[in-house]
Amino acid sequence: MSIKHLRIDNRLIHGQVAVTWMNHIGANAIIVCNDKVALDPIQKLALPLAARGSKVLVYSIEDTIRYTKEHPSESLFVICKHPSDALALLEAGLEIMHINVGNAAPVAGTQYKMVTKSIAATKEDGEVYRKIATLRNGVLRSRMVPTSDEVDFIRVLSEAGV
Repeated sequence: MSIKHLRIDNRLIHGQVAVTWMNHIGANAIIVCNDKVALDPIQKLALPLAARGSKVLVYSIEDTIRYTKEHPSESLFVICKHPSDALALLEAGLEIMHINVGNAAPVAGTQYKMVTKSIAATKEDGEVYRKIATLRNGVLRSRMVPTSDEVDFIRVLSEAGV
């Protein structure tokens, strides 16, 4: 199993990811998976610096799929900027041990609702999250840090009317 943990977090790499999650997961490398980020030379330079010594790869969805398949024995922590990035990896048939919805800041100009104090979602996001859950036997969890309780994210979406 190469993808030990996938986190959906639009902040990408930050203190919680670089220290807390990497220590908890015990992965060999972080892959930041997003097509636009992979094309941004500044982010490709800055993200590894934020990881505090961890191996960081900044890849498109296609490159993430290819790398994962070519390195099946490597233990990976994948961070997707958007739920659609995570869905694409699942639809490509990648095996992912754990998926966690971490953070999603509101996007100006969209019809979003705050479904938790740190996760904004639109109706379209809700549909993507539900597709992810469907591919995961109906389960999708959310938690900020490894020591916090997991929350049934699909229930949270429903309760928020998303």
